[in-house]
Amino acid sequence: MHVEIFTLILACAIAALFFWAFRTLVREDWQIMACLPRRKGTDGIWQGINLTYYGFFNAAAYLFAVALLLIMTGSLAIPLIGTLSVVLPVLAVCMPAACLVARLVEKKRQTLSVGGASFTGILIAPWTIALVNITSGKWFGFHMPVRETLAALFIAYAFGEGIGRLACISFGCCYGKPLSACNPLMKRIFRQWNFVFWGQTKKIAYADALEGQEVIPVQALTAVIYTGSGLLSFYFFLKGKASAALLVTLVMTQGWRFASEFLRADYRGRGRISVYQIMAIVSIVYTAFLFLVLPVSVSAPPEIATGLRSLWDPGIILCLGALGLCSFFYTGRSAVTGAAIHFYIRKEKI
Repeated sequence: MHVEIFTLILACAIAALFFWAFRTLVREDWQIMACLPRRKGTDGIWQGINLTYYGFFNAAAYLFAVALLLIMTGSLAIPLIGTLSVVLPVLAVCMPAACLVARLVEKKRQTLSVGGASFTGILIAPWTIALVNITSGKWFGFHMPVRETLAALFIAYAFGEGIGRLACISFGCCYGKPLSACNPLMKRIFRQWNFVFWGQTKKIAYADALEGQEVIPVQALTAVIYTGSGLLSFYFFLKGKASAALLVTLVMTQGWRFASEFLRADYRGRGRISVYQIMAIVSIVYTAFLFLVLPVSVSAPPEIATGLRSLWDPGIILCLGALGLCSFFYTGRSAVTGAAIHFYIRKEKI
């Protein structure tokens, strides 16, 4: 019963977050979080760096995903050194890959591609786990069951990208097609539930001049589908059904990535089928092949209480904080917006 209660609490918390975010983050005042003065001009105006809510929500998504991963691996009695030996190399490759894939596909230097990062992670994760088992595992005396660990990684990824879509809403990127350009069926479906973005610095405004227009809420749909698949797979995982958790997460997330591309209006590369859709199909086929060849583990069922206790450690909390800060400053420093800051004395307060 404690598994059901924990999953239900998690679902309610995410639902409350989404209820607030879908109504709020489309507004202009939820893009720039803070401005830091950097250089003073001859006119007395400072040039500033914008720190965005895009970075904040990305950092929150990373934190939540890694914390959940630690709970799941802790429930399998995998030591912290084992989990970090997998997570840190995967993140170290995936975060730069987000920028590199965007450059190759979209021909833009100052853009991040979550699809590119996730595709890279799916490719390297199984081999990273296997490498850890024959290196750190032998040195420190532990073994990570590949199928269960891979399921935990994919579940954490589903939650991370689902919550991370709030960053896209805030920045106005990854947006859907305007309803005015959709067929009558799509107009009826999204007539009551759509997004209207405001703010000239939102990407939807400066890239496609769609400020103030009703668009398909692709980011919200992705957030709901990804976290929904994550919740279902998380429940399967805690019930000892790692294979089902692995397949559900992969098929739902990558299947939706393929389908959602047809609803998006932002540039995704040339051709009717985008590179990101091809990546999604390759991810499903690749993981299905691994699913057939990976050995079925005979490890004990996960213990959620053990996983929660493993998270309550000063070292883990400090590591999570450092990860959040690194993620925030890596993804939150806006390269496509600027700031002019004017400081002055409020004489009436002297």
